Amino acid sequence: MVKIRLKRFGAKKRPTYRIVVTDASKPRDGVAIEEVGTYAPVAPEAEQVSVNSERVKYWLGVGAQPTETVKKLLNKAK
Repeated sequence: MVKIRLKRFGAKKRPTYRIVVTDASKPRDGVAIEEVGTYAPVAPEAEQVSVNSERVKYWLGVGAQPTETVKKLLNKAK
């Protein structure tokens, strides 16, 4: 199954996440199929979420399942 989920980057106590499309059986920070956005929780509110909405729509259309956190971030980005 293909999932849209977060992949952690950044320094200790300064996290940055990439919103990626990946196989559900792969590790969290493993190889991703495609990067579709970023999330920076320590940034100002207006700059926290950046998403390529066309690619997200494509992946949702072919059956990728977003995690609960990613669902909230996608709604926030709209």
